[in-house]
Amino acid sequence: MKTLVKLPLVALLLTFVAFAPSFATNRPTPAAKNAAYQTSLYTDAQGKLRVAVDKETGGAVEVRLVNPEGKEFFVQEIGKRQKTARLALDISELPDGAYRVVFTNGVDTQVNNVTLATQKPNFATRLIAVK
Repeated sequence: MKTLVKLPLVALLLTFVAFAPSFATNRPTPAAKNAAYQTSLYTDAQGKLRVAVDKETGGAVEVRLVNPEGKEFFVQEIGKRQKTARLALDISELPDGAYRVVFTNGVDTQVNNVTLATQKPNFATRLIAVK
């Protein structure tokens, strides 16, 4: 009789132990917060590309300068606790061509196109004849 009572008790105990970890892992995990952000780009008189980012705290935003082939020339992450970032990118040494400034918070991505073109100086030629 004792073995008849012990056997279902052991089976019940083993079943509970087998399913206990699955009960613990079904808890909802808090989702990572994605920061909302606003950006602006402009060039200054020294030939630098100025980047301004205003964002909410709690999430990071990454800024990248890439060419069409995907080569990265600049990468910086703006941390979770920062609200603003002002960056100056020296683009005077980059070759002429099309580039992209990519902003992302992990969910939303914003792409701004930048074209670099060196202007050739125009020299006016005049013919002066003196008699």
